[in-house]
Amino acid sequence: MAGHPSISPTLLYRDAKTAIKVLTEAFGFTQVAVYEAESGAVVHAELAYGNGVVMLGSKGTGGAFDTAMSGAGPAGVYVVVEDVDAHHRRAVQHGVQIVTEPTDQDYGSRDYMARDQEGNIWTFGTYTPATTAA
Repeated sequence: MAGHPSISPTLLYRDAKTAIKVLTEAFGFTQVAVYEAESGAVVHAELAYGNGVVMLGSKGTGGAFDTAMSGAGPAGVYVVVEDVDAHHRRAVQHGVQIVTEPTDQDYGSRDYMARDQEGNIWTFGTYTPATTAA
C-alpha cells in the first residue's frame, strides 16, 4: 500500500463529466482514469490530488454503489493544500461557489470551503490529519 491512499472519498454526480471538469480545472485535481458506459455516463473515475484520490461516477447507472447511494445527501471532502490563497483564487477564477473565504483557524490551519455544482462541500486547508493516534 505504500504510495497509495488508504481512504478515498467516493461521490456520485448527476453530471460526472462536469464534476471532472470542475475538479481538474478549478480545484487542480489530475485525471487518473475515466471509464464510460456506452451511453457516455461515467461509470468510474479517479482523480488525484497530492497523495490522495477521489473516486466518482454518474448517478443513475444502476450499479451497486449507485443503488446504495440513492437518496443520500451531499458529501464533504477535506483536501490538504500548500497555498490556500492561491488555491482559492483558482477556484474563484473558475466560478466555483465559495462558502467561506480563506480563514486562519485557532488550531493553526488556514482553509476555505467551496460547494461544487451538485452541492458537495470541499474544504481546502493546511491542516494535515494524523494517520496514527497521538
